[in-house]
Amino acid sequence: MPDVYASIQNDLIYAAENLPATPAQQGRATSGAALALLGKAYLYDKKYDLAAETFGKLIATGRYHLVQTADLTTQQINAGLTPFGSIFEESGENGPESVFEIQYTDVEGASYGQLQYSEGNVAVGFAGPFGYVGPVFADGNNFNLPTPKIVSAFEAGDLRKEVTILDMVAWIAQNPGTSYTKQNQDTGYFNRKYIPRKRRTEAAGDVKLTSPNNYRAIRYADVLLMAAEAYNKSTAPNDALARNYLNEVRRRAFGDNNHDITASGPALADFIQAERRVELAGEGHRFFDLVRTGKAAQEIPGFTADKNEVFPIPIEEIQFAAGNWIH
Repeated sequence: MPDVYASIQNDLIYAAENLPATPAQQGRATSGAALALLGKAYLYDKKYDLAAETFGKLIATGRYHLVQTADLTTQQINAGLTPFGSIFEESGENGPESVFEIQYTDVEGASYGQLQYSEGNVAVGFAGPFGYVGPVFADGNNFNLPTPKIVSAFEAGDLRKEVTILDMVAWIAQNPGTSYTKQNQDTGYFNRKYIPRKRRTEAAGDVKLTSPNNYRAIRYADVLLMAAEAYNKSTAPNDALARNYLNEVRRRAFGDNNHDITASGPALADFIQAERRVELAGEGHRFFDLVRTGKAAQEIPGFTADKNEVFPIPIEEIQFAAGNWIH
């Protein structure tokens, strides 16, 4: 594992030094994206001093900032979007908070037997409500459902909750005539960040498989929280700076300074992880955060320590390596 991390880190150091700050084409990796990923690699490798230094360098460039009201267009404001909510809509793609974003389109269609041909974000369709009839959203397949546990993790007054969680019972009550088909361990909740919107068209092919929603792989809020963790866990901890980064995220979440965290040391570390859980909910980070902090076994039902931390090697790769692949 140390050799793997070293190889990854060396590649990212080279990328950060040689990639442009501004992409020649939307969606191309930049030096900022490489720095963010390098800092993340150091964080996972528990090289907290190097992680803090790397994130600090990225933050100091001033190229990114959390989306605020001043960043919203008149159209977004009229649509009732909040700064946090705008990030996950089509109008907010590749915004000032986007450090690295995977681009998707609905130009090419696909079928369930040809997922590899889709240029759309197939995960979005799978996460949508099955048989949905109603405003704003489109139907999907009822996968990747939020649980009551994550719903209750949001503090009172947290503006991110409504953006992150679609409470279908409440939504149907607000929009008479709306319905969906319950299936696949239905919880009544959906990942509002990444469920299909009605902007898709039948001309795209199977609309469940051609969602154009970009995947926000690295957001600036993620960078700030990783930086906070790195500074908190450094050889010479800088909890004041860690709190600043943490509270910058929280101030947008609550719209005030009344929810600032004042803790230090291990207590601050716990607050940072709790903040990552709600800020990044539904974005694919939680499992890996639990694994690297050693809390997966106590939080994930059926998780076996020293086994489930990594994914199994696909049988095809084993067969390739053994030289006995059947053509």
